Amino acid sequence: MRQEVNDQLSRPLQDLRISIMDRCNFRCSYCMPAEIFGPDHVFMSEEELLSFDEIIRSAEQFAALGVKKIRLTGGEPLLRKDVPELVASLRTIEGIEDVALTTNAVLLTKQAKSLYDAGLERVNVSLDALDPEVFQTMSGRKTKPDAVLHGIDAATDAGLGVKVNMVVKKGVNDGEVIPMARYCKQKGITLRFIEFMDVGQTNGWEFSQVVSKKELYEQVSQIALLEPVERDYFGEVASRYRYVGSDVEVGFISSVTETFCGSCTRARLSADGKLFTCLFSESGFDLRALLREGVTDSQIRDWIRAVWEKREDRYSELRTEETAKNRNKIEMSYIGG
Repeated sequence: MRQEVNDQLSRPLQDLRISIMDRCNFRCSYCMPAEIFGPDHVFMSEEELLSFDEIIRSAEQFAALGVKKIRLTGGEPLLRKDVPELVASLRTIEGIEDVALTTNAVLLTKQAKSLYDAGLERVNVSLDALDPEVFQTMSGRKTKPDAVLHGIDAATDAGLGVKVNMVVKKGVNDGEVIPMARYCKQKGITLRFIEFMDVGQTNGWEFSQVVSKKELYEQVSQIALLEPVERDYFGEVASRYRYVGSDVEVGFISSVTETFCGSCTRARLSADGKLFTCLFSESGFDLRALLREGVTDSQIRDWIRAVWEKREDRYSELRTEETAKNRNKIEMSYIGG
């Protein structure tokens, strides 16, 4: 029996993002900058990661408290073995209506079909440029964007829904906004522009590097007129539009200039089992310790409920240049984006 839970601001617990891997094959400047996450960086051992059984057990308790959607993240989640098996198990949990995955798509060429067959609904693909030089600057690797584009094609061929996420940094890849919009419009794929956020301590965030939703909207409108699309559900983070005369959508995730803390329904579980109630959290709650102490399912549910009921996070609404620099935020690659 589902027992929905609300936080201090009456926000329900509906969405769970589960990081299953802290490693990544890219070194994106806004997430895992190469100068910080270099060859000597120590990642989690297999023993530190939540096992699939632990992930499934955790997801079952979250579902009992109202979670309907699960997104697998990383790092790059497809670097972990047997992800389709995990997807198939998550799909059997009562109350879970949607299982999705965030990826850079490089490994989708080999895994898209098995993920779809396992019950994966859709993928969100991170792609910040089509120009090879700009793409390599953003990704921190010599990989060409074609590797991502092939992964997108494999996902659509397999039957997966695809959305493309583009983080825009002023003076770096803002010249790629229109080329990306044109490409996705032609392919019939939803493109979502994400304002550069101050997640973590290592991405060198400054407000001057943010390209606002207003600026992005004006650029995209040069391709074709846009009309607003109504939100599908409470807690949807993207402001959605469609090209007039088309079913192709474009979205804007504007956590800097148009915050949406008031409708945030997301919990996040790190790869080593820490529960976070905000993307900009300074610390998490150790769920893995409970799982490995042999407590009962009801005790885990009560623990999750207690954490969520105390939640009052609304960092983006309170953000200033000073708090962005001085707050000790968890890295995006650790918390799962």
